[in-house]
Amino acid sequence: MPHLLSKSKYIRGLQCDRALWLDVHRPSLAHYTADQMRRFDRGRDFEHTFKDTFPDGIDLSAELKRNVDAYPGRTAQLLDHGDGVVLFEAGFQYDDVLVLADVVCQREDGSLDIYEVKSGTTLSETYKRDAALQHYVISRCRPVHSFSVVHASYAADGPFGIVDLTVELAAAANTIACNVARMKSVALSTAEPATPTGRHCLEPYACPYRDYCRQGVRQLSIF
Repeated sequence: MPHLLSKSKYIRGLQCDRALWLDVHRPSLAHYTADQMRRFDRGRDFEHTFKDTFPDGIDLSAELKRNVDAYPGRTAQLLDHGDGVVLFEAGFQYDDVLVLADVVCQREDGSLDIYEVKSGTTLSETYKRDAALQHYVISRCRPVHSFSVVHASYAADGPFGIVDLTVELAAAANTIACNVARMKSVALSTAEPATPTGRHCLEPYACPYRDYCRQGVRQLSIF
C-alpha cells in the first residue's frame, strides 16, 4: 500500500508545514549543498560500519532497491519465517507512515530489538524525534523489546555509543499520533502553505527549499 509520510517527511513537518508540503508535491525544488551531501555520505559510512558488526544481516535495500512500498511486506515475510533473523532497512507501515529501520534483530520470542544509527557524537532532540516516530510505527506492527540509538563515540571501549530509549519513546506515542494527523492533513492539501521564512528555515537543519521560499524576499534578509 502506498505511504504518505516517511521519517524524513515527518522531521521536515516538525520544522515547517510548507517544507513538508513541498516534499510531497514539489520535491524537485529541493536543493542540497555540497556540505549537506558530504554529511549524508558520512552518515551512510558510519551506518555501514555498525551494520558490519552483524555479518549475517539481510539487507532489504539490496533486494528491493527504491521500491520502498514493497519493504513492509518483505519484512513481514522474513520475520514470520525467521528465527533470530537480523534485517537491515526493515520496513514497517502504520497509519500511512512508512519507516525503514537501520537494524532490526529478532529475539527468540519474536519481539524486536531496534537500532537507529546516527553519525553524530551527541544524542540530539531531532534524533529522539526520529526514533520516536519509528517506535510508534513499529510497535503497532510488531512487539518491540528495545529501541536504541547508536551514535559515534570516541571512548576507549569502542566507536559506538548505544543509548536505550525504549521507555522514553513509548511515552511519546500520543504526541506522535497528533503530529501524524496534522501532517497528513498538510500533505493531502492541494494548497501550498503560506509559511513565511524565518529562523526555522535553519533549525535544526538548513531547509533544502530555502532558495525557493526566499523568492520575493528582500535580499537584506538573513533568511
